Amino acid sequence: MSFLANRLQRIKPSPTIAMTTRAGQLRQEGRDIIGLSAGEPDFDTPEHIREAAKQAIDAGHTRYTPVDGTPSLKQAISQKFQRENGLDYAVSQITVGTGGKQILFNALMATLDEGDEVIIPSPYWVSYPDMVLLAGGQPVVVECGIESGFRLTAEKLEAAITPRTKWIILNSPSNPSGAGYGRDQMRALTDVLLRHPQVWILADDIYEHLVFDDFQFVTPAQVEPRLKDRVLTMNGVSKAYAMTGWRIGYGAGPEHLIKAMGKLQSQSTSNPCSISQYAAEAALTGPQDYIRDSRRAFQRRRDLVVAGLNECPGIDCPTPQGAFYVYPSIRELIGKTSPDGTLIDSDEAFANALLDEKGVAVVFGAAFGLSPHFRISYATSDAQLTEAVARIKAFCQGCT
Repeated sequence: MSFLANRLQRIKPSPTIAMTTRAGQLRQEGRDIIGLSAGEPDFDTPEHIREAAKQAIDAGHTRYTPVDGTPSLKQAISQKFQRENGLDYAVSQITVGTGGKQILFNALMATLDEGDEVIIPSPYWVSYPDMVLLAGGQPVVVECGIESGFRLTAEKLEAAITPRTKWIILNSPSNPSGAGYGRDQMRALTDVLLRHPQVWILADDIYEHLVFDDFQFVTPAQVEPRLKDRVLTMNGVSKAYAMTGWRIGYGAGPEHLIKAMGKLQSQSTSNPCSISQYAAEAALTGPQDYIRDSRRAFQRRRDLVVAGLNECPGIDCPTPQGAFYVYPSIRELIGKTSPDGTLIDSDEAFANALLDEKGVAVVFGAAFGLSPHFRISYATSDAQLTEAVARIKAFCQGCT
């Protein structure tokens, strides 16, 4: 009998973390490595947020808080949903966790029984299927390729729903593709979901504020209020306010679900860091100029990367609507040989060869459920991105 639980065999380590770790090891060995694998803003947390954290420490706010968030933070979150999304949530309908990932994990663990199905459009964030599997559910992956702009269509959604379907996870704008659902595209999906009352919607809105050009962000409960009682809307401060290390995510939904998630959290992590909660409150209630300024920087970087990658032989890079990722296709490079002689028979082989030969760390598309692609995070400096694109171009030009 194995000492380790069988449930661990259902899941795998995060490929994005694995690639970031490998790049770090090569850097420690003296290699010149450009890391484009981590999804983390490279800006500092805004000063007024940092000051709020310092003041919280000085004021002695260093003890336990209510399990799923302080009342004042929940009130700030409620006001955020009303102000930005036109959604009314009482404090009792809001939960705060240690990052957005815990909100998702709690929701799935609190609701899934063995065999329950969760629809996950691919490409997907790497953790979705593994969290479903760990909770005893069955991921139902629906491929959404480059021809549909990496978006789920109403027809594919309808075809994927069965009597066992309990959730669909919608991430807009998306990690890894940056694709977003406009109002009409979201409306087409919510029209389908109205016909299937057993299906709940888990809306991952973590990149809500990182949208470009004339794209207008919408969330499912906003587009179709009749679905609100079976939507969990998840968000957080990590991406919008450069607060990844502070670990604060939040969700809003029906009170009975929120209570169940709180019950689970009470027996796992208990409350999120008290200091981080005060910082998050300052982020949501304070000046919002940082969001505007960072959005401009990310859009500039997006344009730099998309233009540069589309000059690389064998790469087709669509222009994303948001987030800080691109998800180029390398279909024309499959079957070729890298400059140093590696057969590129998959996007994983491409990513490994690119790191070994040119010192650029990206994440292969199979990790996100759709090949042959790779993901670049452009949350780094213009200079680093320019150099990285030049190295990728030289790599592609050397493929035969």
